[in-house]
Amino acid sequence: MKKGISDPEGKNILKAVHLLGFEGVKDVGVAKVIELLIDAESREDAARRADMMCQRLLTNPVIHDYTVEVEEVNR
Repeated sequence: MKKGISDPEGKNILKAVHLLGFEGVKDVGVAKVIELLIDAESREDAARRADMMCQRLLTNPVIHDYTVEVEEVNR
């Protein structure tokens, strides 16, 4: 989440952590990881296509920050 955007799931987890007696936890942030298996000509092409998917479908640019990491797999 972008700075200044509330994270209700993180706040609920923080509350539960404290109720369970865990001390010293100041904040909780919840993040989502989306893994895509893309058949592409190059790492750059895969990254470009994943970035386009993030911009058009997978994220809300008003509230989300995202990063794209490309890892080569042999399947």
